[in-house]
Amino acid sequence: MTDLPASRPGALAPRLTPLLALRDFSGVAKRNLLRSVRTPQMLLYAVQPIMMLLLFRYILGGAIKVQGGDYTAFVVPSIFLLTVLVGAMTSAIAIAEDLKSGLIDRFRSLPMARSAVLTGRSLTDLIRNVISLAIMVALGVAVGFRFHGDAGRIVAGLLLILAFGYAFSWMNTAIGIAAGDTESAQNASTGPTFLLLFASNALVPTSTLPGWLQAFARDQPLGVTASAVRELFEGGAAAHDAWVSLAWSAGITVVFFLTSYALYQRAAAR
Repeated sequence: MTDLPASRPGALAPRLTPLLALRDFSGVAKRNLLRSVRTPQMLLYAVQPIMMLLLFRYILGGAIKVQGGDYTAFVVPSIFLLTVLVGAMTSAIAIAEDLKSGLIDRFRSLPMARSAVLTGRSLTDLIRNVISLAIMVALGVAVGFRFHGDAGRIVAGLLLILAFGYAFSWMNTAIGIAAGDTESAQNASTGPTFLLLFASNALVPTSTLPGWLQAFARDQPLGVTASAVRELFEGGAAAHDAWVSLAWSAGITVVFFLTSYALYQRAAAR
């Protein structure tokens, strides 16, 4: 966080500049990353996508058929998406714990950018998701997944996944502030993630779902992003789904950034 001299009575507060704000953001993000490493409960969340990868690759994969394709190529991109969603869920728990412990009040007493707590939180999630995604890609290749698109399409697919995870980190930040305690935050953040996961084409083909559910499963944020990422990794035509996925991610980011900031201001005023 910004290293500013102690203020004297009657002295003017130091003027916040973009450079100082950036230092505040990075300072909060560094603190959050160190906390994640030192908190075993947070590290347990990283195990869940690995378990899901092994479950669907070796146990359930043989029972699920994909017409004209291989189930490993179908499900592994969805596990990559699940990885960043699970990472985003930790935002709700972490910020709820900070609010309950009074750490946020301590931050507010420091000469730092008021938005640093929330922006630093989202930056933490992005850095952690990059690391987690790199690990999961390596594990996916180890269990038989292969990319068939060119390098540009592969990078575009990975960036779509990271954008999707970044959007949901803001949603979970809002959930964590609204919940106020870690238990409620954990329960509240789990619901949207698993609703989108199981009511989508992420784990099973859309055609196997009930007719009334198929349109929702195909067009909801996770469903359309899973389709776009699969198409990009396979080298197919992905432009339409990719743009729709970006629109979903941008919309979710804007809505929950504004919601998180409003809830944070209200919580800080209490």
